[in-house]
Amino acid sequence: MSDKKKRPLALTAFLFIGIAFITIGMSGNSAFIPIGCAFIVIGIGLMYGMTGTLNMADLAQRLPLVEGTRTIPVAFAFLAVGISLKLALFPLHQWLPNAYAYAPSVVTTFLAATATKVSVYVLIRFYFLVFGHAFALDGLPLRPLLVGLSAAAIVTMSLVALFQPDLKRMLAYSSVAQIGYITLGLGLANAAGLTGAIAHLANHGITKCALFLLAGGIALSCGSTSIASLRGLAHRMPWTAFGFVVAGLSLIGVPGTAGFTSKWFLVEGALEDGQVWVVVLVVASSLLAVAYVWRVVEAMYLAEPDAPAQTPTRAPLLMRAPTALAVALTVVLGLVTAYNVGYARRAVELLLEGIS
Repeated sequence: MSDKKKRPLALTAFLFIGIAFITIGMSGNSAFIPIGCAFIVIGIGLMYGMTGTLNMADLAQRLPLVEGTRTIPVAFAFLAVGISLKLALFPLHQWLPNAYAYAPSVVTTFLAATATKVSVYVLIRFYFLVFGHAFALDGLPLRPLLVGLSAAAIVTMSLVALFQPDLKRMLAYSSVAQIGYITLGLGLANAAGLTGAIAHLANHGITKCALFLLAGGIALSCGSTSIASLRGLAHRMPWTAFGFVVAGLSLIGVPGTAGFTSKWFLVEGALEDGQVWVVVLVVASSLLAVAYVWRVVEAMYLAEPDAPAQTPTRAPLLMRAPTALAVALTVVLGLVTAYNVGYARRAVELLLEGIS
């Protein structure tokens, strides 16, 4: 089957699968994620039916022999949409805000730091190492789709985060926007963009780990994570407030923090691809991050508490130690980039090996 025939078939599959997911997600159906898992299994089953193997290295060798069939583009669509749900790519993110806001703080921290990042890793492996760059990003119009959805996520979710009354919910919507940065780098699909995307897996994971650990400490000490309850918190919990400022600077992408390094490479990748509007988008979204982080900082440092301050409950050492470590890493990874950016560059070299 020619590329011209494959494109409308794959686009139609993406469209109907995407509409189904969005409909289920908007309805708040709790079956949203299990259905996503089922779609991934369907995609894998279709590939197995065409190749007779589940070994990823063997799949990479055998898929080019059958990619002209109708089954492979449909399998790709099932996998792409299912994995996009798991990583909370806009507009398949409906499950994430409630999951982050209502889950226990330790669960939220684990989800924010690892769960969605693992899904991005799975997506990268399928795109580059199983289906191949030529089929996944060049043969199908997936690059502009990824860039468009990522841009929508970065702007709209940052705006939604700006008006959230609860700290954890604000950070949840911020996470969807930050995932947009990662998928933006995948959509750019050049060395700089992919380096920024992979580096942001580590940078954002550490940053959100720190912020949700801090939110957990606040919930334990104050009994609430509403922004209104944070008024005057810097006087009662100065180290927690300071830690939030440091991690918040990384979330914004201030130079010297982990968040800056990955955004720098995304800007470089956008300029290399000739998409100046993406640079404007990254800068504008960082300003939106300044706005919603400042809401919390203002409440902590500049607002007077509504009630007489009470002595907060002291968090246990097993909670304070990893929180301090995560906050420190947001600065260390911004100053010493040999690990996050260095390994990301090496990964990109392997992904793009053999691609002219």
